[in-house]
Amino acid sequence: MVSIKKRMAKAGINSFFFLLLLTILLAYLFPEWGETSASGLNLDVLTYYGVSLIFFFYGVKISPATLKTGLSNWKLHLVIQSTTFLVFPLIILVLYAAFGNQQNLFWVGTFYLAALPSTVSSSVVMVSIAGGNLPAAIFNASISSIIGILITPLWMGLLLSSSQGDFELLSTVWKLVQQIFIPVLIGFMLHRWLGSWVQRYSKVLKGFDQTVILLIVFSAFSQSFGGNMFAGQNILGLGFLMLLLFLLMLAVMYGLGRWLGFNREDGITVLFCGSKKSLVQGAVMGKILFPDPIIFGVVLLPLMLYHTLQLILGSALAEKLAARAK
Repeated sequence: MVSIKKRMAKAGINSFFFLLLLTILLAYLFPEWGETSASGLNLDVLTYYGVSLIFFFYGVKISPATLKTGLSNWKLHLVIQSTTFLVFPLIILVLYAAFGNQQNLFWVGTFYLAALPSTVSSSVVMVSIAGGNLPAAIFNASISSIIGILITPLWMGLLLSSSQGDFELLSTVWKLVQQIFIPVLIGFMLHRWLGSWVQRYSKVLKGFDQTVILLIVFSAFSQSFGGNMFAGQNILGLGFLMLLLFLLMLAVMYGLGRWLGFNREDGITVLFCGSKKSLVQGAVMGKILFPDPIIFGVVLLPLMLYHTLQLILGSALAEKLAARAK
């Protein structure tokens, strides 16, 4: 039991997970705290620079040697990145065309989570627990975050330009380049000098990252609650749909791995890396893609629910696969 708790904590079901739930509860109870005039803090300014620092240190963490080594297994990487940025969004687009409503922000949020890159830490940990190809998981999680900076806004531009005529794709991409891509690039160039320092203070930097994410989530949800954006919405029904979506993506990834003839280790890597989505990038990129915080809180909810399910069910699946291997 203790071992399971430790592994679940490594996968993301830890103090930050519960702080995230507490943050949403506080946003519901005290929505006025999200307003600058009431709190005395300009959360938009704090999170703007916080996001840039997050991605600067993320760039520092990326090792050129790791990227170079990972290129050798290019077929596996191509499959994972294709499922992350093509298969996943196309599945939601088909469902959106059949059942979607342009006025329903939950559909927009669902497509947004489908267009996001894969998560880093939980994917790597779960692949490790299940006995998958760990180096491939590390490579794909890292490269996915970089690709997502460009691919995610292109997907959202396709959807939002058709439903919202005032969405400016080029302006949005340029903002993402300024706030995210350039800090990543600068950090990557400084890896040689700052890599060991970042590794030494990784726990402190992780705490900083989580604090910025909590501020973004609180700001978005408090203003959405304050604007009664969730009134009359079937959130339990949305949670059930996110459960079905996660199970569907697991089935697609498992079937794809079997169809392509991957061995057990590579199949596990496809299963976890291809079915997960990043809450971190979803929160930070969403502030730019959805500048209205009242709307952003609603758009972010499907990702929050999906994130919770991928942690809980993903951890249980990783444990089961590890037990079966033994």
